[in-house]
Amino acid sequence: SELIRGFLLAGMPCPSSCPPGLLALMAPGLALMATFSLPSQAGDRRALPVEKPPGVKGRTLILLDVNTKSPVRIISENFLSLQLDPSIIHDGWLDFLSSRNGAACRAEPSPGPFGRRAGCRPGLQSPPLPGRPALRGGQSRAAAALGSTGDIVRSDIALDKQKGCKIAQHPDIMLELQREKAAQMHLVLLKEQFSNTYSNLTLTARSLDKLYNFADCSGLHLIFALNALRRNPNNSWNSSNALSLLKYSASKKYNISWELGNEPNNYRTLIGRSVNGSQLGKDYIQLRSLLQLIRTYSRANLYGPNIGRPRKNVIALLEGFMKVAGSTVDAVTWQHYYIDGRVAKVTDFLKTRLLDTLSDQIRKIQKVVNTYTPGKKIWLEGVGATSAGGMNNLSDSYAAGFLWLNTLGLLASQGIDVVVRQSFLDHGHNHLVDQNFNPLPDYWLSLLYKRLIGPKVLAIHVAGLQRKPRPGRVIRDKLRIYAHCTSYHNHNYVRGSITLYIINLHRSRKKIKLAGTLRDKIVHQYLLQPYGKDGLHSKSVQLNGQPLAMVDDGTLPELKPRPLRAGRTLVIPPLTMSFYVVKNVNALACRYR
Repeated sequence: SELIRGFLLAGMPCPSSCPPGLLALMAPGLALMATFSLPSQAGDRRALPVEKPPGVKGRTLILLDVNTKSPVRIISENFLSLQLDPSIIHDGWLDFLSSRNGAACRAEPSPGPFGRRAGCRPGLQSPPLPGRPALRGGQSRAAAALGSTGDIVRSDIALDKQKGCKIAQHPDIMLELQREKAAQMHLVLLKEQFSNTYSNLTLTARSLDKLYNFADCSGLHLIFALNALRRNPNNSWNSSNALSLLKYSASKKYNISWELGNEPNNYRTLIGRSVNGSQLGKDYIQLRSLLQLIRTYSRANLYGPNIGRPRKNVIALLEGFMKVAGSTVDAVTWQHYYIDGRVAKVTDFLKTRLLDTLSDQIRKIQKVVNTYTPGKKIWLEGVGATSAGGMNNLSDSYAAGFLWLNTLGLLASQGIDVVVRQSFLDHGHNHLVDQNFNPLPDYWLSLLYKRLIGPKVLAIHVAGLQRKPRPGRVIRDKLRIYAHCTSYHNHNYVRGSITLYIINLHRSRKKIKLAGTLRDKIVHQYLLQPYGKDGLHSKSVQLNGQPLAMVDDGTLPELKPRPLRAGRTLVIPPLTMSFYVVKNVNALACRYR
């Protein structure tokens, strides 16, 4: 399952107005594996260069084993979730998410998902509608986590639930006009972003109805972040606007989880006044009290405080919040963006030092949370390769996948329960699908992850990989290997199977020999490589040498593995990402849910 940030929806959306196949992204899936010397480009049969360190003859063989007795971590079934940017209300994309192409983005059968809606905009405001109460919420967020228990027919915004969920039909000319409108809005949003002056965004009751029905008919769970920027003279939260929204949602019996605000460490920039951690904690307690007054939401989940990068001042804010309201929230949330999208280069995505910045942030957040509320779940509720909306042909390219897959591996191995990807579709270039709803490289990567990776994380044992560091020098691994039990929802593999996922940042291929309990087992390989002449800048990918593309507006292609004979050495091509399912291991840790 996955979350959609900005709007949190249970399940992962798909491209092309989310055709049904695309939402399959968040469903359990397959595994990627690398075989012998696979070429780095389709059709290229030349042998790849092999790295030979000075003084070493031949090639280094890496021995890999996995502890199959017990998991080291167990993460949420909804671990991989998505965000929708609030701008989809302003620029019109909300209506198109439920079209036939958008429906293909729906999730395949998977455990219950989450969805979250959030954004940087200062507030969403709604005027009263005839016969409906005014909805005045700002900073709304929604994210969707893939997680339906069965195939769901993607719906349009069917406001009359008795009529069921329907798929909207939009002529091509309407989609073209929508792209032009969105392009103009993109320029407006960029101007606001760089000037730090934001206009209010109107959220009508009908818009909320559309959003909820999109989530509900897609099998997603909506998480909505209320506007925390409305403040009283004493700087306490003014909840009158939120109360109107809560009452309206309750009258419609909408099943929603809640959050308050977005990146509170930046409030001074947005409204000219800061909110410290203690006051923010009091605001959350006030929100919890409101929820308990409304029967529909008396047991609703509440998440926060969704802070930014944990620098010194942000850590102080989190500490103040946890002292006051640590027990009030169901999970503690924060955000992370690796690079300033305005200055990023493709080589940045290959730097191990950059990949490792997330580990330090995880430790800082865990230290504070475990000090005040030991065992409290932690979510990375907003993550992207680049900030500032990303950069075309970079944060939406194959190269960005190295950061994304490593992020998933690090978070799972260090016990972060849920990660919300920024974003499924928005005005920038960090999204998973383009404005034609065609899947981008990170979409295919996420789809494979959802299909193949289960919530149980396993410890790996590697020999032949580590080098003795020189004095004063830190060795940063360019070959990164993670292991999980294979997803229980993937019926192509029996319980007890194991899935490895591997990132090779070396410019030479690497050979891995499976040892111990993995020795002499049949392996299925899913190798993702860039497709076309653009190399790492490519927005298209190939799986085991076959280009990946939608079959039609509503159908995902079959993701076929490449079987490797038992005992065969895995050969990982340079600068690639791959998944390997080791079949019939009968791992004790993976036999039962």
